[in-house]
Amino acid sequence: MKATSLKLNAFLNTIRNVLNMVFPLITFPYVSRILGANGLGIYNFSNSIISYFLLLAGLGISTYAVREGAKYRENKDKISFFSSQIFSINIFSMIFSYAVLFISLFIFPRLHIYSLCILIFSLQIIFTTIGTEWIYTIFENYTYITIRSIVFNILSIMLLFVFVRNSNDYLIYAGITVFANAGSNILNFLHAKSFCNIRFTFKCDFLKHIKPIIIIFASNLAILIFVNSDITILGIMKNTYTVGIYTVAVKIYSVLKTVLSAALIVTVPRLAALYGEKKRLQYRKTASDIFNFLIFTTFPAMTGLFMISKDVIILLSGRGFLAATISLRLLSIALIFSISGWFYSECVLIPAKLEKVVLVSTVISAIVNIVLNIIFIPFYSENAAAFSTVVAEAINMVIMIIYGRKIVKIEGLYKNIVTVILGSVGICLTCFVVHYMGLNVFLEAILSIILSAGTYIVVLFLLKNEVIIKQLKLLRARV
Repeated sequence: MKATSLKLNAFLNTIRNVLNMVFPLITFPYVSRILGANGLGIYNFSNSIISYFLLLAGLGISTYAVREGAKYRENKDKISFFSSQIFSINIFSMIFSYAVLFISLFIFPRLHIYSLCILIFSLQIIFTTIGTEWIYTIFENYTYITIRSIVFNILSIMLLFVFVRNSNDYLIYAGITVFANAGSNILNFLHAKSFCNIRFTFKCDFLKHIKPIIIIFASNLAILIFVNSDITILGIMKNTYTVGIYTVAVKIYSVLKTVLSAALIVTVPRLAALYGEKKRLQYRKTASDIFNFLIFTTFPAMTGLFMISKDVIILLSGRGFLAATISLRLLSIALIFSISGWFYSECVLIPAKLEKVVLVSTVISAIVNIVLNIIFIPFYSENAAAFSTVVAEAINMVIMIIYGRKIVKIEGLYKNIVTVILGSVGICLTCFVVHYMGLNVFLEAILSIILSAGTYIVVLFLLKNEVIIKQLKLLRARV
């Protein structure tokens, strides 16, 4: 297989994730105003519930398939046999997940009022299973995924504005969300034949695959509990209005985190292959470049979001959701912890087959998150949920780094962090100056972003930050 440029993959995956985020950014202001806090709360609580069953159906299959499948992608017979085994295991886990879902809806009265919305969301389970998106990650085929995303995002936006017209249309909104994923996954399954022949088979080396899959699944479960426990506990201990308020902060935070991690995601199969082929020097160099770039982009994003949180909420959701401002500022701090922890998990520990460390770290973080939520949500509502996320993300990052540093030492990290922090101070000063100009919300936000970006680049250039110098050299060479 011809190696695809990591930069091209990063660019395509960033475009795909930006487009996936443009969909909620375009629609979220409309949806939050039409559905209101209660309708949005029902939608997101139902979605948070079904996410547990999506995880149960997926187990740890996607991460495991990428790590192990990268070794077979040059041999069509081997990758076809491997993919068929993984797909068949996924079918069994999907059936089990549906069985547990129906039992849960029957025995938990608290879920009855959400049951129809949950069932609509549950269609994602079967379509995600047949979608086999891990195939495209193994083969680093981001061109097809990007084009597919554009098509279905456009269709979904059109459907949303036509059919979601009042506060009772949250079920329609859920259906449109499922459609955006369902159509993509059907096409995925059909198009996957160009890479390998996937079929259901009972000839699975079940014992060989299941142990690492279960360990990764346990880690993913801890991560999901870590991520979703906020909304779930808020829905149980508070009300749908509080969930709706918190959802606004989480949505904005998630959008930015997804965009920032787009470049990271595409590096996982490449780093897994380098580590598996024992190309340690190349692995360390690539990992160092990626992590330094993530620090370079995440710090200014975190700082900028913290400074203009109020403006962003007003622009995207309206003044009725201003109560989410403190939550969003807290979550913005979690960005650096989340992205750094994710890097060490997916790019260092998982390729090194230290998924047990990832499991322990995420379990500890999830427990901390849940305990803090239970203690503080009754008193501080959505702000307590945001605070618990910051603490849990920080703990997770520290544990990951402690073990990850034994595998790879990031070159040039200290100077990069120092210069990036000084550049972020420049962002804070710029945002303060713009704020006191007395502009309207839109102009203040746009001017803050443009001037802050300029200030950040100038400061890092003057401080001779290696990342910015390297990027400018590449730009000059291409011009």
